[in-house]
Amino acid sequence: MAKNLKTPGVYIEEKNTLPNSIAEVATAIPAFVGYTEQASMNGESLVNRPTRITSLADYEKLFGGAFSPKFILKDAGKGDINLVALGGRKMTIRRKNNSRAFLYHSIRLFYANGGGLCYIVSVGTYADKDFLDINKKDLLGSGNVGGLQSLLLEKEPTMIVVPDAVALGVDGYDVYRKVIEQCAKMKNRVAIIDICDGFDSTDSGTGDSINVFREKIGTEYLSYAAAYYPWLETNLVKKEEVTFKNLDESVSLEAILPETQAVVLVQEFPKSLEEFKTKLKSDRPELSDKAADVLSADYIEKSESDFHLRLSAISPTYVVLMDEIRSVMNLLPASAAMAGIYSMVDNSRGVWKAPSNVGLSSVIKPAINITHNQQEDFNVDTRSGKSINSIRTFPGVGTLVWGASTLDGNSLDWRYINVRRTMIMLEQSINLALKAYVFEPNDANTWSTVKSLVSNFLMNKWKQGALAGSSPADAFDVQVGLGTTMTSVDILEGKMLMSVKLAISRPAEFIVITFEQQMQKP
Repeated sequence: MAKNLKTPGVYIEEKNTLPNSIAEVATAIPAFVGYTEQASMNGESLVNRPTRITSLADYEKLFGGAFSPKFILKDAGKGDINLVALGGRKMTIRRKNNSRAFLYHSIRLFYANGGGLCYIVSVGTYADKDFLDINKKDLLGSGNVGGLQSLLLEKEPTMIVVPDAVALGVDGYDVYRKVIEQCAKMKNRVAIIDICDGFDSTDSGTGDSINVFREKIGTEYLSYAAAYYPWLETNLVKKEEVTFKNLDESVSLEAILPETQAVVLVQEFPKSLEEFKTKLKSDRPELSDKAADVLSADYIEKSESDFHLRLSAISPTYVVLMDEIRSVMNLLPASAAMAGIYSMVDNSRGVWKAPSNVGLSSVIKPAINITHNQQEDFNVDTRSGKSINSIRTFPGVGTLVWGASTLDGNSLDWRYINVRRTMIMLEQSINLALKAYVFEPNDANTWSTVKSLVSNFLMNKWKQGALAGSSPADAFDVQVGLGTTMTSVDILEGKMLMSVKLAISRPAEFIVITFEQQMQKP
């Protein structure tokens, strides 16, 4: 009723009859932490500033392109991988130390597999650098500043991916432990984790890489993380992106290329800036020294491109070498692809659908072929209980994600990553909605309102398939009130206590069909 009735007249009063509703929070927003080529927007640095993007074009505009790694060649030894025959010698191709950076190609893999909105945290830049010093301090940051710590102030991200952590080797697990700790502290995100050296086929998933991972990843908050194995052989890096410039200076093409024409071409190619200027002056004698200095950068770029194309035309060995380098550059950790899969499944089916039995795009095959028997040890580990999700190739089907477990594989509550993420979605959605009722009267009217609010939200989730049960009563139960969830003392202390029980839908991980014969019936 209108409160001011001292003056005669007609008063209009509007009354709300429809109840408030709870909006489902976003679930498909990963945050990527790592090194970028650049990090600036409108002249301002974006280093250690979480930045929201929606496409690969946004990333390239703000953060640039890929790091250009350097490779060395060594005579192959027992157990070496990435082998290539050069000039009658079997050699192995290896990345040079401080020449591993995966963020850019990981973002490409993320968008290739259904990714959308995400955050980028650039912890350093590598423009005009031949090497990259990846370290834990950059990736982790300190306080609320830098790297992972800067995400403490961001409420929107629901996943954390740190693909560059694998460049640290086993020290990368120190970073992953901090990532998992933050997820548990924030209670609104999960970690997607890679396994260092998850590409070494000589290990076959049964040796050091898996054992070291389980030893180093710790035992705390395992339900907030999911690990994937092995790495992926992708087709993201194209032929034109790899040239002789990806070889370290210590590699002599003259010594390893057997073709005579190729050797002559290498010998004639300028080796220094002064030789380039001399050649430019010989090609264009009319140029002054000052003009030659101005034109030399473009001239060098064109000369290098022509040299690469001519070598490719006359030297099959050089082509093989470039292809092998490209295959190593295309070998990527799986976490970014899984962030894309999570996003795609969330948007098409819902966060409660397990992100498994899904094909991967821009992926040729897993780096290691995992057998049915090998996956038994990944999926259920009797010693540590730390489950690892496999990525496998099936004949006639393709490469599929074949697991949906958290690291807490022995927990019946939190065994599945979709259960953990669904619970996060429900908790955060209800939490945000009920903030409007803080300091409201702690009485039966408020209890009835919030119970109805939460029950209606859960009813919608049940209809969508997030909750299991043949009826709403089987799927969820909401209780709040004096004598049920609260005592008189609780009310005097300003506490409104609510109990919500949920039957979250779980995946059918093991389907068993029993066959038996029966007697023929007349």
